Amino acid sequence: MTPSPSPDAVPPAAGPTGPVEPDGPGRPADGAARAVSPGHHADPVDSLILHTTDNGVAWLTLNRPEAMNALTQEQRERLIRRLADASSDPDVRAVVLTATGRGFCAGADLRGAPSARERVAGDVARLIRDGAQRLIAAVLDCEKPVIAAVNGTAAGLGAHLALACDLVLAAESARFLEVFVRRGLVPDGGGAYLLPRLIGPQRAKELMFFGDALPAAEAARLGLVNRVVPDGELAKTAREWAERLAAGPTRALALTKQLVNASLDTDRATAFAAEATAQEINMTTADAQEGVAAFVARRTPAYRGR
Repeated sequence: MTPSPSPDAVPPAAGPTGPVEPDGPGRPADGAARAVSPGHHADPVDSLILHTTDNGVAWLTLNRPEAMNALTQEQRERLIRRLADASSDPDVRAVVLTATGRGFCAGADLRGAPSARERVAGDVARLIRDGAQRLIAAVLDCEKPVIAAVNGTAAGLGAHLALACDLVLAAESARFLEVFVRRGLVPDGGGAYLLPRLIGPQRAKELMFFGDALPAAEAARLGLVNRVVPDGELAKTAREWAERLAAGPTRALALTKQLVNASLDTDRATAFAAEATAQEINMTTADAQEGVAAFVARRTPAYRGR
């Protein structure tokens, strides 16, 4: 039978959201960005997940504004791959995840998926494990800091995609929405893992039980968002934050991210042991040696991400 839409999918907008500004949230403003893999054979998915690298920052831009950037299976897989590439590329030292149009991401959209056999027990769990959960894990496990620049509505999996990022910037018009309860469904895509760790179990239950839209300012008050900025300043602020991270000690940031994420699921003794091990590993990097040398010499360190 034809697969049903993903539990976290939001119906696409009735019509186009209007022309996308050429220097919208996902496009660096100074024009210095380089397209990755220029000249290769055109892939339709490339136009739906825009990818540029500029000043050590990888910009990943969801570009399906007519559907509020609901993710198809192909887009999801491309995004997972881009995050893995950013992790392993020494020239990438920070990542910005954003979108075009008036929606950040309306969740998953599987309506274009091919027909499949009749669903049997285990199929749904496998679909979620292999799909939405892999995407969220790709963000959490990325070895470079990931900034979400949320330009509009982030619903279902789209909200969880933003909240899995290390830092979250939101435009004033952005809003976050746990849509699952509206369809009588359980949150997936890591929602029941992420939200309690960010705002506590009672607040998380309130959002998930009622499914009300959460404006950006309220999301910031609850601690889901680091900063809310005017819509026109989102790209600029994201660039400033990302370039600061890209100029930092890349391996130290990766180890710090791992320590913080792991600390939420472990005991003190294990966390302390991991911290000591991380510092032991970090002290072998050129950036750590540069940082100490710069401190002794009372100069500004020049980190190279090595």
